[in-house]
Formats: sequence, C-alpha cells, structure tokens
Amino acid sequence: KLEELLHFKQLKTSLKEAILLDYYTAGFCWAKEMNFSLIQLSGFMDLLNFLLENLSDKHMTLGDNLKELGKAMAGIGETDSERSGDLHFFSIEQAKAVIDYL
Repeated sequence: KLEELLHFKQLKTSLKEAILLDYYTAGFCWAKEMNFSLIQLSGFMDLLNFLLENLSDKHMTLGDNLKELGKAMAGIGETDSERSGDLHFFSIEQAKAVIDYL
C-alpha cells in the first residue's frame, strides 16, 4: 500500500525507491507497535518526511536537522495550547520514544 501511496513505479529496479519504501515502512511499523492513534501515526509519518526532506532537499547537516527536530517537538506536554506546537497530540513519553527512534 505504501508503494502505491508514494507513487513508486520502478521499485524492482530503483534502489532509491526501495530504500525510501524501507524507511517509511520501518517507521510505520514502529509507530503501529507503539499503538499510536491515527492522528499520532499521521504526525509521525509527517515528521519522518520532514526530516528526510531536510537532508535530501535542503542538504542540512545532522546537527541542523536535530535542531529542527527539537523545534518541532518543543512544547509537547505544555498545558498552554499556544506553546504546544504542531505535535501536541504526543505525550511526553511518546515524544521521548520518537526521539529515541529517530
């Protein structure tokens, strides 16, 4: 299903497509094992895509990408909705697990 969703047409001959499919499949399976809700699963997959784009399109260093991850995760667990950011649907423990996974 991910192959279709990602519009991969040359999976059998493209190493890039095979690696990307493995990257997203591994992330999806891990998030399912974590029993993430649908919104959490979607947010996690967006985060995987965001970090990969930072590396491939923006050519960010690992350090800069980790800073971006920190910004994206900032405010998780805060009670003030303005400070909780886009990933507010993760608990603090889930956020720690996401960081450990990444």
